[in-house]
Amino acid sequence: MAKKITVGALETGDLPQLGITGLNMRVDTGAATSALHVENIEEFIKDGKKWVSFDLLPEIHNIALAVRISCRVKGAKKVKTATADTQRRVVIDTKLTLGKKTWNIKLTLTDRSEMNYPMLLGRQAMVGRMVVDPESEFLLAKAKSTKPKTAA
Repeated sequence: MAKKITVGALETGDLPQLGITGLNMRVDTGAATSALHVENIEEFIKDGKKWVSFDLLPEIHNIALAVRISCRVKGAKKVKTATADTQRRVVIDTKLTLGKKTWNIKLTLTDRSEMNYPMLLGRQAMVGRMVVDPESEFLLAKAKSTKPKTAA
């Protein structure tokens, strides 16, 4: 078994298939699934398969950085939110890079504009790969003082 990496309560990572690097995320062992802040979600059928199109905002409150992304839908999931509401969310598969490791994760798409970080890393993405030190932050990479970057 591979050695697990130790992460802090906040980390900086990349979503290379979505073209984003330097994304600060909240690491949350209390959340089952990972979530990414997106806007203007539109589901559609392409070549007989379910797809989704959305605006990716690597910095939640800066609409000028929005990039339109389209990708295949993996499924949908009912998620209990922090306010105890139940919400249907689209699920996609994508790669996550933290430190020197890259692996596939399932990611739900939702409005996180009321949250401090555009991404929440849930425990399904962590299982067998990492342990969390809740007293630390940015153990794998220093927080970017610049804004996250998206591929144009």
